[in-house]
Formats: sequence, structure tokens, C-alpha cells
Amino acid sequence: MSLYVGRCASKLWRRISAETVIEINLLANNWKYILGGLCFQYIHGVAAHGVHYLHQPGPVLQDLGFLLLPELGKNNGYISEAVFTFIFMSFVLWTFHPFFLKRKKIFTVLIWCRVFAFLVVCQILRIITFYSTLLPGPNYHCQEGSELAKLPPPDNLLQVLLINFPRGVLYGCGDLIFSSHMIFSLVFVLTYHKYGLHRLMKYLAWLMVVIQSLLIIASHKHYSVNVVVAWYTVSLVVFFVDKKLPELPDRSNGATGMLLPLKGKDVNQKQLVNGNSDSNDRRARTQGNGTKPEQGNSNLNGETDE
Repeated sequence: MSLYVGRCASKLWRRISAETVIEINLLANNWKYILGGLCFQYIHGVAAHGVHYLHQPGPVLQDLGFLLLPELGKNNGYISEAVFTFIFMSFVLWTFHPFFLKRKKIFTVLIWCRVFAFLVVCQILRIITFYSTLLPGPNYHCQEGSELAKLPPPDNLLQVLLINFPRGVLYGCGDLIFSSHMIFSLVFVLTYHKYGLHRLMKYLAWLMVVIQSLLIIASHKHYSVNVVVAWYTVSLVVFFVDKKLPELPDRSNGATGMLLPLKGKDVNQKQLVNGNSDSNDRRARTQGNGTKPEQGNSNLNGETDE
């Protein structure tokens, strides 16, 4: 038994080590996109905190979702947050599965570059939208009579930039159209729907997002319009941005080897296999031999290049 466990641990360690080398190589070429995406999360947080200073509490607007769905109540708002946390953490863990599982389709660094591209475009649209029209917040801490409904004017710019984390994030008001929770949830599920390998898990992921949408409305954290707009806006953004981005390499076609660093003789061998050797050298060899390359060899090089 101990021999079996040791053998499995050894295989797992080799897999993690090999994947780490590949991902570090990818990160060295794509770190600007990852860093830019992370920095924009902070910019989005500052913008959401800034609109809280402009929020004017008022009567809750009439909403069809509030009429149809039972109200969760002030003390049960954690339920929707728990579902969102589950979706968020499940996706994060899935993006790192290539380090541990043999069957894989994605590269962790490349999938996060893609996700950040989707998030940034959606969040830019969201910032423009909630600054264009400020609605009275339906959440309990945003209603009239609550001390958190309106913030006093900031004494300096630093108060805005620090966003009063985490209180300013948990008890924000005014950043309504459209839901930030739905942006993350839909981007994650749409990405998994395209690159995930298990059909049943895809169905469950979509079910979780639907439940998340209903819970957000039932807990009065957003109006129904905030959730509905998020559904079609995020879907369209992902659809069009995805078409502009280069497609991820398919690992089942041996793309892993293409990303490993090569040196010396290996580079020359790789160029010959891919048909990328110097054209002048090929021309000189052809003239020296007085014959043309065989058709079979030409096809072989083309197939390997694919």
C-alpha cells in the first residue's frame, strides 16, 4: 500500500513540476495582461466606492422580482453571498486543475488572461452605466433611515482611494446597473462552458447561476433590471471579445511541447519538423541535389505543423 501511495505521489509531483515550468514560461510572456486585469479590479472598486458618495436614498422602486419572489430578509442575505463564493472558488480551483490532473484542456495563465479581458470590458460598461443614472438602492443598508445609505463628503482623496475595505465593499450603495456579482458568475460559467470537459458540471454551473440570480433579487441586493441587463450584456461581451482574442492552444494536440523552452539543437530539430527552417537553405539543398522534395515528406511536415 505504501509503495502504491509513494508511486502516485511521485507521479503527481512530476506532473506539478512539469506544469509549473510551462505556466512560468507563459506568465513571463503574459504577465502584463494578468497585472492589468488585477489593477483594474481595484479601479472598479474605487469607482463603485465613489458613486456611494453620490447616492441619494429614497423609496424602493416598484420591481416585478420583488413582487414574485419571497423576500429573504435582512438576516438571510448571506445565502446569496454563499452561493456566489461557491461559484467563485469553484472556478478558481478549476483553472488550476492542469497542475494536478492528467486530462486537461487549458493553460492556467492563458485562461486567466482571457477571463480578465472579459471582466475589464464588462466592468468598464458597468462603471459608465451606474454613473449615468443613480437609482435609490433597494438593499436594507441603502434605504432611508440607514446610517450607511449616504456617505459624508470625503475629507481628502485618500479616503476615496482606500475604499474603506472591506466595509466599503460589503456595504456599498449606488453601483446598481448592472450587478457585479452577475458579471463574475456569468464570465466564469461562460468560460467553463467553452473549455470545461464535463457536460454534467456545465449543467450544474448554469443552474447555480440561475439560483444566484434569483437569490440576489430575493435578498433585495439588486433590482431585477440589474440582473436581467447583466445576463445579456455579459453574454454579448464574452461573445464578441472572444472572437477578437486568439484561440487557446488545444492541449490534446500536443500544444504543451510547443510552449516548453527549447535550446540549441532542439530548436533546429523543431524548425525542421514544423517546416520552418530557412527557405534559402532548402533552396540551396534542392539545387545541389537537382531533385525536388518528395510529396510524402512535404505532407508529413504539414501534418506535424498542425
